[in-house]
Amino acid sequence: MSIVDALIVGLFLAYVLAVGLRDRKEAAAGPEQYFLAGRSLSGWQAGISMAATQFAADTPLLVTGLVAVGGIFALWRLWIYALAFLLLAFMLAACWRRAGVLTDAEFAELRYRGHGAPLLRLFKALYFGTVFNCFALAIVLLAATRIAEPFLAWHDWLPAAAFEPVHAVVRGLDLDLTAAPDGDPARTIRSADNLISMLLIALVTLGYSTLGGLRSVVKTDIVQFAIMMAATLVYAVIVVREAGGLGLMTERLRGVFDSGASPMSASQLLAFTPSAAYNAGALLLAVVFLQWLIQVNADGTGYLAQRAMACRSDAESRRAAVVFTFAQIVLRSLLWLPIALALLLLFPPAGGWTGDEFIAEREATFVRGMAEMLPPGAKGLMLTAMIAALASTVDTHLNWGASYWTNDIYQRFICRALGRTPSPRALVRVARLSNVLILAIALAIMVRLDSIKVAWETSLILGAGVGIVLVLRWLWWRITAWGELAAIAVSAVLAPATLLLVPDELAELRVLLTAAVSTAAAVAASLWIAPQQAGELRDFYRRVRPPGFWAPVAAASGADVREPLASLLRGVAATALAALTVFCLLVGLGTWLVEATPPSWLSDRGVWIALNLTLALAVVPLWMRLGLKPSPGATQ
Repeated sequence: MSIVDALIVGLFLAYVLAVGLRDRKEAAAGPEQYFLAGRSLSGWQAGISMAATQFAADTPLLVTGLVAVGGIFALWRLWIYALAFLLLAFMLAACWRRAGVLTDAEFAELRYRGHGAPLLRLFKALYFGTVFNCFALAIVLLAATRIAEPFLAWHDWLPAAAFEPVHAVVRGLDLDLTAAPDGDPARTIRSADNLISMLLIALVTLGYSTLGGLRSVVKTDIVQFAIMMAATLVYAVIVVREAGGLGLMTERLRGVFDSGASPMSASQLLAFTPSAAYNAGALLLAVVFLQWLIQVNADGTGYLAQRAMACRSDAESRRAAVVFTFAQIVLRSLLWLPIALALLLLFPPAGGWTGDEFIAEREATFVRGMAEMLPPGAKGLMLTAMIAALASTVDTHLNWGASYWTNDIYQRFICRALGRTPSPRALVRVARLSNVLILAIALAIMVRLDSIKVAWETSLILGAGVGIVLVLRWLWWRITAWGELAAIAVSAVLAPATLLLVPDELAELRVLLTAAVSTAAAVAASLWIAPQQAGELRDFYRRVRPPGFWAPVAAASGADVREPLASLLRGVAATALAALTVFCLLVGLGTWLVEATPPSWLSDRGVWIALNLTLALAVVPLWMRLGLKPSPGATQ
C-alpha cells in the first residue's frame, strides 16, 4: 500500500473519530438521544444510513460469487428484498414511528400487553440483541480480514516487539483468520496481520459509535456511503476497461461461456429473467420470490425500524424507506454487476466451475481485483470504501444491540426487579458499556466461527418461521403474544430437525416448511387463546393506527371502520407499483449496460429495454400519490 493510499485511509478514520467526539454530549442526554438521535432525522439521512449499513463489506464478494455460480438471475435472491423495504415504506414505517418505542422488543409489549408480552419482549431482546446480532457481527468482522489481508502487512511495518505478542496469541489459540491455502508456511503470520487489522477497525468503530450514539452513526454512514459509491464506480470503470469495455467484455464472455468451459451458456449467465436463467427450478423460484416475507425482519424489525423511529415525522419515515430501496437495490447493483462480469474474464477460474472452493475463489477475486488492478490513490479509495462498508455495518449492530441490552433487559427487567429507576445519563452509561461487551462477544464468536456454522444456519431457519407472523401482527388484531411465541417455539424445533432430515439438495424446502408450519401454529395459538382485552387493543389502535383487518377495534375506538382496510389496500398497491419501478429500472438499465439476454418470449433486446424503462417511469406518479399520501392525523 502506497503513502497516498495510507493517507486516504487515515483521513477517513480521523474523520469518523472526530464525529463521535463532537456528538458525545448530545448523545449523553438520554436513551432517546443516544439510540434515536432525538427523533430528528430527515428521510434522506435515515434512508442513506440504512443503505450504508446494508452495504456490508462482504456483500460485493457475495455478489461476485453468485454471478459466477448462477448468473445474473441469482442476484434476485438479494433484489427481491425490495418488496420488504417498500412494504416498510408504504405501510409500516409511519406505524413504527407512531408507536413511540425505542426498540422492536419494546414494541412487542406495547402491541400485546397481556401475560405473554413480557416473556416475548425478553426473548426478543436476548435473541436479537445477543444471539442474532453477535453472529451477524462476527461474520462481518471475519469478512474484514479477507478484505484487509492483501493490503495490510503489519508484520512488515511493526517492530518485532509489537508484532510478535500478537503472533504468539494466534499460534497459542490456533486462530485461523486467513484465506491462504492449507500448508502455506505464512498462515499464522497472515492470521496475525488480519487480527491486528480487524481489531483496529473494530476499535475505531467502537470509539465513535459508543461516544456519539445513533447521531454519529448516521452522520458517518452518509459519508461512508458516498465514499463507497464513488470508489465502486472508479473500480467498475477500471476493471471494465481492462476487460475491453462493456461491448467487447460481453462479446468475450459469450466466447468463453459458449465454448463449454462452464455449465452455463452465455445466455444463461446474462439472463435477468427465469425463462432464460440457469438452474431456475420451481422450488428455488418459490424461495427466491417468498424470502422477503419469510425472514426475521420482514416488517423492518431491527435497525431498519430503528431508523424509521428516529425520523422527525411520518412522512420522513416513509421517504427514508423509499430512498433506501432505490439506493440499495438499483444504484448498488448497477455498479456491482459489471464488476462481477469483468472479473470472470480478468481472473478465469483456476479449476472446476462448481463446488465450495470455486465459490470461495470467485468471491476472493473482488479483493484480488482491488489489489492487482487499481493504481495508487484508487486503491486507497477502494480500501477506504471497504473499511467504510465494514464500519457502517458494525456501528449499527453495536448501537442496535446496545438498545436491547439497555432498554429491554437492564431498564425493563433488571431495574424493575431491583426496584430502581435509573437516570437518563445512567442508561447512556449502560449503553456505552453494552457496546463494548457486544463487540467482545462478537470477536469471541468470530475466532470460532467455523465450529458453529450449523448453529448459524439454524438461526437463519428460525428467522424464516417468524417473518410472516411479524407482518400479521400489524395487519390483524387477532394475533396475540402467545401466537408469536408459538411461531418461535415451533421454529426452534423445526430448524434443527429440517437440517438433519432434509438433504442439502432440497435446502430451499427447509425454509418453506419452517415458514408454513410456524405460521400455522401462530394463527392456531392466537385463535385458541383468548384475545387481548378490548381496552388494550383500542389504546394500541389509537396510538399506532395500523393498516389491515382492524375494523372491530376501529369501531370500538370511534374511528372510521373503513380506514384500516383502505390503508392496507393503498399500501399494497403502492408497494406493487413501486416494486415495478424498481425492478423494471434494474432490468432495463442492467440489460442495456451488459447486453443481457432478453426473455424467451421477446428476442429484441432494444424493445425489452424500452418496455422496462417506459413501464418503470409510467407508474411513478401512481405509487407516489398512493404511498406518500399523508395518513389521517399523521405528523408531516
